[in-house]
Amino acid sequence: MTIHENIFPYGGGDCTQALQGAMEVSAASRTQLVLGPGIYHCGALRLPAGLDLHLKAGAILRFSSDVAAYAQNRVDVIAESSDIAMMVANNASGIRLSGEGSIEAPGADFIVGRLEDMGTHIPAATRPRVLVLEGCDDIVLESFSIRSSPMWTIHLIACRQVRVERLSIDNDREMPNTDGIVIDSCQDVTIRDCDIATADDGVVLKTSAGPDGKAVGVCRDILVEHCRVESRSCALKIGTETHGDVENVTFRDCEIRHSNRAIGLFSRDGGHIRNIVGQRIRLDAHETPDGFWGSGEAITVNVVDRRAEKPAGRIENIVFEDIEGTMEGAVNLVADGGAGISDVRFTRMAIKQVAGPYHGHKYDVRPTHFDLAPSPDAAGRANAWIKDENGNVIGLVPYPGGMPALFSMNVEGLSLDDVQFSRPSPLPDGWNEEAIDVRDGEPRIWS
Repeated sequence: MTIHENIFPYGGGDCTQALQGAMEVSAASRTQLVLGPGIYHCGALRLPAGLDLHLKAGAILRFSSDVAAYAQNRVDVIAESSDIAMMVANNASGIRLSGEGSIEAPGADFIVGRLEDMGTHIPAATRPRVLVLEGCDDIVLESFSIRSSPMWTIHLIACRQVRVERLSIDNDREMPNTDGIVIDSCQDVTIRDCDIATADDGVVLKTSAGPDGKAVGVCRDILVEHCRVESRSCALKIGTETHGDVENVTFRDCEIRHSNRAIGLFSRDGGHIRNIVGQRIRLDAHETPDGFWGSGEAITVNVVDRRAEKPAGRIENIVFEDIEGTMEGAVNLVADGGAGISDVRFTRMAIKQVAGPYHGHKYDVRPTHFDLAPSPDAAGRANAWIKDENGNVIGLVPYPGGMPALFSMNVEGLSLDDVQFSRPSPLPDGWNEEAIDVRDGEPRIWS
């Protein structure tokens, strides 16, 4: 031990109060607090400014399954019905969490049933997020692992100067709303060399609304690189909450494994999405049951107005280059909202399109205005799906003329340079004979 290091004593039992006190003392004295090998049982923790918490290999921070334990850890930005978290920091600077240890969340204890037809667990209505940092700056998260989150795993809200490196996130692949890293209204964020596997979005950028209904802020200057992501929803995503602008974002040198959607840009709430780059991405996109958004799409970009009083913002200046891999769906570009999509360039893209197990042959425009009101049969997933009178999920749309490899509707300034799709021969039933289907002047249906 050095003079800059404090060892937290391992004694078994619940250590919430003792650990909270040790964090405050260490932060105030600017010394590193170290958790050695062992299991540390705890409830809600609040991370003070200046905290340097190190989890050594073999250290397990195991959180309580009692939702009441987190009653004081309230969060202003509500996710689904969640307004609590296991660990919270508010308006704090200079926080560092590091080490080869792990954080174990009680995700399995928040499963209350199962929906076989949708392929998901039924989650409890109230679930805590694992780590929420709100209004913080100069943040470093590195090298530790998080397992079994019951809700969003890491949620960064209105933070600046954040570096996340070499994290491992491993969640139940059938537990809804277990997004890996949520970058919400943040600026100057780097996510690098992380491994993320989850049922919901892997790395997702959004601009949520605060308690006053206004955008929390803008999301800009974001870099995600050298990450490996597995998602039953969308691996690398922008949206759907877009109350403020999202701009200057780069996804590069990432591998997307066995995911539903690989890359997705979704405009819904008035904020504009612009200056987005996807470079050197290798992807593997598979169909999933209707309970998960998407349908095996390599790339999805769409604009849909879901509130008449707040039309979706424009998506513009988008570049995808050096993209390769396999998909069971298609590349979908759908401008249904009036703001539209413009200046989208694909360069050096080579994707193999193969038949999937569900033969869905549909593109997905969820969420729409139909999904704003909680569905009585959504079972803990209030915005997941609404079914029509025939039992079909609203927002899953059959491709006109069958499924192509690339479907574009009402996109201005679409550029395709060295774009190649490998398709089976003969084509499966329900596939479009044309690999690329570009349509202009199509009527707005969902906005």
